[in-house]
Amino acid sequence: MPSEKLSPAQVMKIRTPGMYGDGRGLWLHVGPGAEPPKDSKQPKPKPDDAKSWIFRYMVAGRAREMGLGPLHTISLSEARKRAQAARHLLLDGIDPIEQKRDDRRMRAIEAAKAITFAACAAKYIAAHKAGWRNTKHAAQWTATLATYAYPTIGELAVAAIETGHITKILEPIWSQKPETAGRVRGRIEAVLDYATTHKWREGENPARWKGHLENVLPKRSKVRRVAHHAALPWREIAAFMVDLGKQDGIAALALRFAILTAARTGEIIGARWAEIDLAEKVWTVPADRMKAEREHRVPLSEAALAVLRKAVELRTDDGDAFLFPGAKRGSGLSNMAMLVLLRRMKRGDLTAHGFRSTFRDWAGETGQPSDIAEAALAHVVGDKTVAAYQRGDLLERRRKLMDAWAAWCARAPGDGEIVPLRQPARA
Repeated sequence: MPSEKLSPAQVMKIRTPGMYGDGRGLWLHVGPGAEPPKDSKQPKPKPDDAKSWIFRYMVAGRAREMGLGPLHTISLSEARKRAQAARHLLLDGIDPIEQKRDDRRMRAIEAAKAITFAACAAKYIAAHKAGWRNTKHAAQWTATLATYAYPTIGELAVAAIETGHITKILEPIWSQKPETAGRVRGRIEAVLDYATTHKWREGENPARWKGHLENVLPKRSKVRRVAHHAALPWREIAAFMVDLGKQDGIAALALRFAILTAARTGEIIGARWAEIDLAEKVWTVPADRMKAEREHRVPLSEAALAVLRKAVELRTDDGDAFLFPGAKRGSGLSNMAMLVLLRRMKRGDLTAHGFRSTFRDWAGETGQPSDIAEAALAHVVGDKTVAAYQRGDLLERRRKLMDAWAAWCARAPGDGEIVPLRQPARA
């Protein structure tokens, strides 16, 4: 005889809360919501909503209960089939609840692995953009990937991306646009590393350069020589400064200040009066505007201070106003302003950034101490041992260097060489 104790009719009629056994571990649980209302004005309940199936069993001496589903979805016959499947697992030594959890976990993993490269890249950018100094960086990432990567792998699951997909993206631009290709490769690599960390893919990163793509693609340095910023020969700076002195406007002052401080364009156009200490003759550039993300103190020569005395006439009442204000109130000079000035001077062969190279060439050719010149340019010391001992910013020694540079820039064209600074003798 069958061991079941419930019939479909009984299951539908039961309204009293409690547990009703069907046999072999299958139970019908009836909750309070199945009872008829005591007040006729109360809405009538839907009994099936308060009924569900429970499978009770013992494993390793411990009593367990596994839900099999609500009655409104799982019928008596279906509940018996599910209970039977659970008993089969127990016979094989498998806990049905743990198996159910493992199945759910595997489905989640498979669903996660189906995330597309475009979706993963969006997550990566969202997770990292708060830490990027430049607010335009996220837009640049998105634009670069949308242009070069998404047409090939955008809708592809990150778990399915292989080396062939990466080379298909890079080969057409590797020779023609090496800088862009390098950025594309690096960004794809970062996104795929992010996917691996989140367990959305497994195995080696197909966009990795070292030990992988370097065996497939030529080095970018071999494809095209690095194009440096156009720089003025160091012996010609004095004549250039004479021509620059004939120019009017904010951009001319900004370029003169940039040359005399050997600063980057971004540091100049973002400079504020609050960063200037006239008494100490020091300009302190905050870390968030420095390439190395480290505060940088710039000693101001008398020539640089003279530029500030001219710029002070343009200062607003705002104590945090820009040194070199732009056309739009409350904003600094445009990053194109100095380049436009150079073109107006018919020196389109030069860039504002290139004057840093002019300064470095001058320092090297005239025997200035290399470590002082590198510190003046706010370059990070590559040698870790040197960096560990060089804890100070060499401000006073840099002050002498910048005074010598200002003197070189101010000399009459054709004058003799200046005497290079000498490092103090070591005991």
